[in-house]
Formats: sequence, structure tokens, C-alpha cells
Amino acid sequence: MFTTDPGRAGAPGEVLLTAEGLEKSFGTNTVLRSIDLTVRRGEVVALVGPSGSGKTTVLRCLNGLEVPDGGTVAFAGGPSVTFGARVSPRELASLRDQSAMVFQQYNLFPHRTVLENIIEGPVQVQKRRRAEAVQDAEKLLDRVGLLAKKDQYPFELSGGQQQRVGIVRALALRPDLLLFDEPTSALDPELVGEVLKVIKDLAEEDWTMVIVTHELAFAREVADEVVFMDGGVVVERGHPDQVLRNPKHERTRRFVQRLLHPF
Repeated sequence: MFTTDPGRAGAPGEVLLTAEGLEKSFGTNTVLRSIDLTVRRGEVVALVGPSGSGKTTVLRCLNGLEVPDGGTVAFAGGPSVTFGARVSPRELASLRDQSAMVFQQYNLFPHRTVLENIIEGPVQVQKRRRAEAVQDAEKLLDRVGLLAKKDQYPFELSGGQQQRVGIVRALALRPDLLLFDEPTSALDPELVGEVLKVIKDLAEEDWTMVIVTHELAFAREVADEVVFMDGGVVVERGHPDQVLRNPKHERTRRFVQRLLHPF
């Protein structure tokens, strides 16, 4: 197991997260247009679609890193935040307490070791004992084959190793929900597999995840639901076999064909 105490209370299959009517604009550019999303415990939801379709903005809104102009984000037994009026820093922090983000560009602190990067959140934000945080971090690093790298700095690691550290950093927070924003897009092709394997292992252990990805074959393998977005709206959603093998909408069909058969 990745962690002995992931903090995932609740029955598998029950609704963990509900987002309704998410709206977001940047100036005159409308990025999200009334997005609805439901995620159940133990479920993997893959967000796919062309660049600029709003996928990353959805993740950032779920995590409180971006403040929607309207809509609601609610966690079962936890916070429910309605946007459109003034939202307090405490409300945004309550969303971040439920989830953890894995970024495209790793976002590791360059001046801190691997171990220091991982324990920063548990110690400084969650106020856990340093000894406990170190013990958890070392277990997780061992699980992804990086325990020997714990005292190295990010610049000493490959891109794939840095992203695995990013995943461990997220897991160390013991979140209910893991959010992945194109976790392999910054990697050399030969390093993609090592990161996808870690995510696949998490899926097999019933971690709840929302993954933004262009890796359609991977999404088809691990996701319980695929949501295709374009132009800030959900065009199509459903089982991976339906959306990625036999899509109902022509826009989805063109996207899938272009990614699976680029030439």
C-alpha cells in the first residue's frame, strides 16, 4: 500500500465530490461554462480535450487554487463552498484540505531536498509531528523506488523521478482526492511509463482521482469515467469504452481520431 493511513473515510462508491455550475472567465475570455462534475470514492475520472478547453481550470477550481465566478464545490461530510459572492480564504483552504494536486512542472522547491519537499505540507500546514511526517515520507518514497534519493535535490533527479516525488508529496498530505494536471506532459517519452505505472497502482488501490491527460490509451485503461471537454463545456461523458471507442458526438470523434491516429 502507498500509505497505511490515507485519511479516506467513507464507503467506496459513495459520492465524494460534487461540483455544479462552475463558471470562470479571465477578462473577456470565458473558460468554464456551467461545468458539472460528480466523483465517487475509489473512482478515477479522466478529463480529456484539446488545449484551452478548461480542463486544468476545473482542477484548480476543485482545489481552491482558482476562484470560480459562480457555482458550487462540495465534499461529502466536508466543506461546501458557493461561489459568485465573496469567498473567504478559510473556505478556499477548506477545499485544499480535501485534495492534493500533482502539477505538470513538478513544482518542487529547488533549494530543498526530496525529503524536505515532501514533509513541508504535513509539518507546516497540517501541523503533524516531524518524526511522523518523515516516517510516512520514507515509506512512500520506498514504494515508488526513490528512498535512496531522499537527500538529493530536484536538479539531481530525472523528470520522471521529480514527478514521482511530486506524487509522493501529494500522497503525504493524506487527501481524500488526488488531482493530476497532465502529469506526463513535461516528460521525455521514455520516462512517461514510470509515472503512469505509479498512477495505475494508485487506481488499483482505489484512490479517488481526477486526471487531466492526453494519454488516451492510459485513460481507457484506468478511468471509470471519461469527460470530454471543449470550449469550456462538457461535450460528452461516460465509460471509457463508449467515449474513446465509440463517441456519440462528432467533436469527440475528431479529437480521439487525431490523438490516436495523428498521421
